[in-house]
Amino acid sequence: MKGVYILGIHIVKPIYIKIGALGKIYFEKGKYVYVGSAQNSLEKRIARHLSKNKKTRWHIDYLLLNKNVFVKKVFYKVAPRSEEEKVACKILQFGIPIKKFGSSDSKCVSHLFKVNDFDFVYGFGFTSLM
Repeated sequence: MKGVYILGIHIVKPIYIKIGALGKIYFEKGKYVYVGSAQNSLEKRIARHLSKNKKTRWHIDYLLLNKNVFVKKVFYKVAPRSEEEKVACKILQFGIPIKKFGSSDSKCVSHLFKVNDFDFVYGFGFTSLM
């Protein structure tokens, strides 16, 4: 399956994490959403994100490997890769961007946002996996 996904993430306490070339970033306690896409095997990409046993390849890997960070929800929709950037830019209305996170190949300022809740994601046509 090909598509776009959103991870609903919970950070249980304030933390600093070194995120690859971005350097050390401070994350407040709270809820975050991360937007990504997989044009080959969406299921495998999501399973990789949920695993704590992986090499750090993307910005999101550094965050998700921290012991204080948990994926609480996973949303997806079948869509072309171009939809990833559109969704990330729409989320600017609902959250505070963590600048340059996951957006090295995107015109949107970020693909990770601090949010109040995850409910707004349903309004974008996503289905919940968990």
